[in-house]
Amino acid sequence: MSSAELTPSEAARWAARAGLPLPDDRHAAVAATADHIHSVVAVLRELNLSDTPPAGAFRAEKEKHDAAV
Repeated sequence: MSSAELTPSEAARWAARAGLPLPDDRHAAVAATADHIHSVVAVLRELNLSDTPPAGAFRAEKEKHDAAV
């Protein structure tokens, strides 16, 4: 998808293509929501996650406290 905003008529066309016909009064709201989701995903794609271990590597263990400082 390009960086251009989705128009209400394009949103209606894509929804119909997916088998989800929209009422006429929902076209603009769906287009705005899709644009917002696209902008959030674009920011997430810019993150460098190469040093982030997979979630399976995380070990949630209770911290052990002792009197030593």
